[in-house]
Amino acid sequence: MEVTMEAMTAISDEIFEREAKRSINKRYWLIVSLRIGLLVAGLGGWELAGRLHWIDPFFFSMPSLIAEQIYDWFVNGTSQGPLLAQVAVTLEETGLGFLIGSVAGVICGIVLGRNKLLADVFSIYIQIANSIPRVVLGSIFVIALGLGMASKVALAVVMVFFVVFGNAFQGVREADRYLIANAQILGASKRQLTFAVVVPSALSWILASLHVSFGFALVGAVVGEFLGSKQGIGLLIATAQGAFNASGVFAAMIVLAVVALAADFLLTTMERRLLKWRPGNLA
Repeated sequence: MEVTMEAMTAISDEIFEREAKRSINKRYWLIVSLRIGLLVAGLGGWELAGRLHWIDPFFFSMPSLIAEQIYDWFVNGTSQGPLLAQVAVTLEETGLGFLIGSVAGVICGIVLGRNKLLADVFSIYIQIANSIPRVVLGSIFVIALGLGMASKVALAVVMVFFVVFGNAFQGVREADRYLIANAQILGASKRQLTFAVVVPSALSWILASLHVSFGFALVGAVVGEFLGSKQGIGLLIATAQGAFNASGVFAAMIVLAVVALAADFLLTTMERRLLKWRPGNLA
């Protein structure tokens, strides 16, 4: 009888697991279908409104015209050169700004989070710098650093730094005091405390800020190109705007959206790898 009961339990567990997987798959495909339906409805409504002249295609364009513009850029290139070259320039500026701003933000956040004296001394200056609209600095960087890559990278760095710094600083301050106290009792040095206890505790805060900060880096690079540049997606948008080419503006926005989504996917993958130890990430 015992064997029979165990077999029945194993069978019921297997059935339950199979039903749970089926339910999860059904919900997944429902969400995918609703997303695709919403996209098709939105684009279809936009196209229909433009063709029936409910909206003026000259100002609002249409999905078909935007697709034609992207295709033309891929095949014939833009007025500044090949489309992929413009994307590469913007990506390089964004990547450099993101890397420099993130590293600087993490280091400063950890240092000031671990040193109360430095935090008290620099806090007022950080607040003043953070209160200045970062986009305004773009004009200063263009004047000081020229139309080359340096001015765009500088603006991207400034856009990223304060986001990452704030999260790193708060993450260090929110580190588990009991873990720190236990490590001190065991004789851990300040260096060991920082790198073995505090930084791992703040890692989830830091990685969460990277999702937002990459978008800010992209904004900084594009705005810098918009203000003054020789190449890049921002210049492409400015050129399309100057020519009253709404399709060009929307096409450039779509290219930027694809770049941002691809970067977010990479950052999410990296976060999952680095935070496997969290219970929520166990496979």
